[in-house]
Amino acid sequence: MAEIGQDIQQAKALLEAGELVAIPTETVYGLAANGLNAKAAAKIFEAKNRPSFDPLICHTNSMEKVESFTTNIPNKAYALAEKFWPGPMTMLLDRAPIVPDLTVSGLGRVGVRIPDHELTLSLLEQLDFPLAAPSANPFGYISPTTAAHVNDQLGGKINYIIDGGHSEVGIESTIIGFENDEAIIYRLGGLSVEEIEDVIGPVKINAHSSSNPAAPGMLKSHYAPSCPVILGEELKAMAQQYAGKKVGVLGFDYGLENIPAEDQFVLSVRGDLNEAATRLFMGLRYLDGQNLDLIITTLVPDEGLGRGINDRLKRSAAKG
Repeated sequence: MAEIGQDIQQAKALLEAGELVAIPTETVYGLAANGLNAKAAAKIFEAKNRPSFDPLICHTNSMEKVESFTTNIPNKAYALAEKFWPGPMTMLLDRAPIVPDLTVSGLGRVGVRIPDHELTLSLLEQLDFPLAAPSANPFGYISPTTAAHVNDQLGGKINYIIDGGHSEVGIESTIIGFENDEAIIYRLGGLSVEEIEDVIGPVKINAHSSSNPAAPGMLKSHYAPSCPVILGEELKAMAQQYAGKKVGVLGFDYGLENIPAEDQFVLSVRGDLNEAATRLFMGLRYLDGQNLDLIITTLVPDEGLGRGINDRLKRSAAKG
């Protein structure tokens, strides 16, 4: 298993040597390597068993550094960066030649983010390259929100895990790009559509599933436990439909009386979408460890962070 700690200098030395380090962010934990080193980035794809056509997001700590490996940054991007960075927003920007093809899966744009986590920002400040860092989990499985989650899933493939506590947001960043001055959301996530529109006006939502993604996190089947997730309209009816099976319940603000308490996980008893987002991957991971035949769940209110939660639920329930 990997060593877990808070030694920034040790993490820095490993990353400079082209090795992998897991880093905490406010969204989820990332599996990091030098984003400008193709051999280092290749280790990410290998450790995660991630398809090479699914591009990586690069993390750094300042707009000045963003400008060093991107080009043609639009004014709307600067406005969003000023408002929401550090934070759970990734922007797709034209890449400079210094960014390897492997990091961006051969695309012309690179996903860029400044994460909002004290330890990771401290590390990034000391590096002269961005960190390519998708979620630190085997490809397609539940994203990790603690150092222990990372160690359980990838501990044998990582040199070091920075322990930054529990991720506060709990779902991945919102991804936004720009085409002909039009802002387009490619992945719903930890920053709501409403917050973005308050800064730059109306945006287009293009968060469709794809087997050849133009941005990270666009594959249809993703974020899934090992047992089937069934998405329906009403928990009680679903439980009756699957009577005789060992059913787990992932509820938004309530559970079911006829299902054992240990086989249920309620995201927010007070119906708080922010709390639900923080607990989503935790709940999926907990239920996946209960030796269930299947997990039943429903969509949450489709507003604010609820849109990102519903996106993850749909993908966790997708079949291939």
